[in-house]
Amino acid sequence: MMKVVKIGIIGSGGIAGSHASAYLAMEGVKIVGVADVVPGKAQKFIDDLGIEGAEAFETHQKMLELDIDGVSICTPNVFHHLTSIDALRAGKHVLVEKPLAVTLEQGIEMVQVAEETGKMLSVGFQPRYDPNMQKVTSIVQSGELGDVYYVEVGGGRRRGMPGGTFINKELAGVGAMADIGTYSLDLALNALGHPKPLTVSAYTSNYFGTNPQYHPEADKFEVEDFGVAMIRLEGGIILNFKISWAMHMDTLGPTIFLGKDAGLKLTSAGNGPWSGVWDGGIGSMSMFHDVDNEHTETMIPIVEHELNIFDEKVQDFVVAIKKGKPAPIPGKEILINQAIIDGIFRSSKEGREVDIQLPKF
Repeated sequence: MMKVVKIGIIGSGGIAGSHASAYLAMEGVKIVGVADVVPGKAQKFIDDLGIEGAEAFETHQKMLELDIDGVSICTPNVFHHLTSIDALRAGKHVLVEKPLAVTLEQGIEMVQVAEETGKMLSVGFQPRYDPNMQKVTSIVQSGELGDVYYVEVGGGRRRGMPGGTFINKELAGVGAMADIGTYSLDLALNALGHPKPLTVSAYTSNYFGTNPQYHPEADKFEVEDFGVAMIRLEGGIILNFKISWAMHMDTLGPTIFLGKDAGLKLTSAGNGPWSGVWDGGIGSMSMFHDVDNEHTETMIPIVEHELNIFDEKVQDFVVAIKKGKPAPIPGKEILINQAIIDGIFRSSKEGREVDIQLPKF
């Protein structure tokens, strides 16, 4: 008889619905508990989705007393750290939504606890399941570009600023960096094989979010809506990163990988004021190289697919639980992403380049 994987969900906001829907569509998976600090919210979530047999809790600690194999962490950013550590120490595998945490210190502790407990800490970067994102990684790691020495990544929305918990510093911790910037960083870092960052020189601002002309909650806007950074990575690689929730421009440019033998150029999919970032897929891909000493551009076909990459992420987590496999997207990898974002805010605040220190695990 197939073992039923028992799942708990901490936080019952919008993203939790996507997690629950993915679990409910899988055979051999049962959601047994949902926790939310807002009275009645977890029960309403269970009722609205028709999750049979699930219990509602107002504290995640109480829910973690259940016989649960894995937990989805769907809380606001600032609670990722505490809830993940509590779940890991309770003997549960964890799938935490991005960003990993708010600070580097929090992320380090989460990874350390995962190592100590032997439980999975996987992070929700579903763009990795897009076949075109996988093709980028394959090309870069194949050596076809030669040694990569410069990468330019990021994107910007003409207008695409969320509200609510996303702009509240006490709940989100950070803004555009955590919401969409993490995806851009993961695109580059995953393709490069996760080289460690050494230094960061950065700038952030929030001119649009704090202006009532552009945001209806301008008086509550407490996070950054724009950031740019130059990051030095191991191996002599320079990473130029830029991200924006809003701007007077149609794009911040394509993503490019410059290698000693060839270059790769990517444009983002979609159109309209909320497009232009890497949570929406790749629109075009081309390689620049020399053939018989002639400058040549080769268009690389985009894979048309109907994959629900969010569901793929959740399903991979369940498969890893069932088969005792490592975390699909390990927290240890995403800690590099977290270290860069931490460096960006330190550098922007201090107005200078800062060093990045990561522990060895």
